[in-house]
This record gives sequence, C-alpha cells and structure tokens, in this order.
Amino acid sequence: MLPVISPAETLQKLRDGKIRLVDIREPDEVNAVRVPGAEVAPLSVIKWTHLAPASPNLPIVFTCNSGNRTTKQSDLLEELAGGPALQMEGGVSTWAKQGLPVERGRQSMPLFRQIQIGAGALVLLGLAGVFVWPPMIWLSAFVGAGLVFAGVTGFCGLGLLLSAMPWNKK
Repeated sequence: MLPVISPAETLQKLRDGKIRLVDIREPDEVNAVRVPGAEVAPLSVIKWTHLAPASPNLPIVFTCNSGNRTTKQSDLLEELAGGPALQMEGGVSTWAKQGLPVERGRQSMPLFRQIQIGAGALVLLGLAGVFVWPPMIWLSAFVGAGLVFAGVTGFCGLGLLLSAMPWNKK
C-alpha cells in the first residue's frame, strides 16, 4: 500500500513544485471536477500508456475520487511511478470537501456507458446490414470478439478511442 498524504499537504507540495499529482479517474469524472495542476492518467488506460518516471526528488502522488481505486491498484501505480509514490488521502472528493481549489466543468456521459452504446450500435448495424450485404455479419462478430478480448485482458480499444474524443476532453 502506498504511503498516504493529506489533501492540504498535497496542495502545499504541489504549489512548491515538490510533487507531481496524477489523477487516475476517468475523463468524465475529471471533466466534472478537477484539481488544478493535476496530470490525468485514467486507470482504465494507464497501464497501456507511458507515465514518465519521477525523479528521486519528485515523487508522484496518485489520487482518484475517494481513494479506493488508488488503494486497490497501489502495486501497479507504484511500479508505474518508477520512483517514490504516495496516495492522496480521501481522493478528490475529500479535497473538494475541505474547500481546496477545484475547477468545475461539464459532466459528460460516463465512458463505460459510451462503450456500451457504441458496441451495441455496431452490433445492431452489423445485424441490420446483413439484409443489404450479408458479409456485414462480420462487424457484429468483430465487436463481440473485441468485448471478449477487453474482458479477458483489461484492454479496451473502443474505450481508448472514445476517451480521445473531443467531448471527453476538457
């Protein structure tokens, strides 16, 4: 488990340039409320992206919404940090409750729901397209295989694609 640091101490160290704050929440969560100066590296894609290693003098403080995701994935996050790593106590919700500075924005539809809608629409398109062009059935098969692959490996290509869309960016 990562050592814990309070939101107030995190703010002070962030202002002094003594830490990097990395928010592992999903884009829709970050769009709703964000800690100014935090880097965003969603947990759903963090192991597939490059997280620049911290120098020994600049530890990474990881945060999520409540601290649960950070705690559950502490081994992975510590490995990805490549140096000293900490966890912000209580996450962004505690930070906001303590009246520390936040940026609020619009909240988009959760990424998981976007994936469900996208995959379902592609399957229906493949099935309906069979009446016009029979090989369209392979679109449905491809989407089904992609969902199985995502479930087995934890890598979701559709999720990566959707997270890069403009409506999921701040």
